[in-house]
Amino acid sequence: MSIGIKPLGARVVIEQVEVEKKTQSGIVLAGTTGEKPQFAEVVAVGPGTEDEPMQLKVDDKVIFSQYAGTPVKYNGVEYIIMNQRDILATIED
Repeated sequence: MSIGIKPLGARVVIEQVEVEKKTQSGIVLAGTTGEKPQFAEVVAVGPGTEDEPMQLKVDDKVIFSQYAGTPVKYNGVEYIIMNQRDILATIED
């Protein structure tokens, strides 16, 4: 599925995802701190470059640097376009 944004070079497009916080007893807490999550799903990847090959793929779950990237709104959805090097880690389910 294409979202209509194709990143260039070693850039990726991510969409932030809400992470549920649970207490030890299993109660789900609503996010009340106002902080945006640093967890996201990769929705588009560029081809990479000779110096920086693309290591990510669509649907990867990632953790990214808090102030990295450029937020964009496209077709009513908020995305962040950032360099691959601003992705800190992938999350394995």
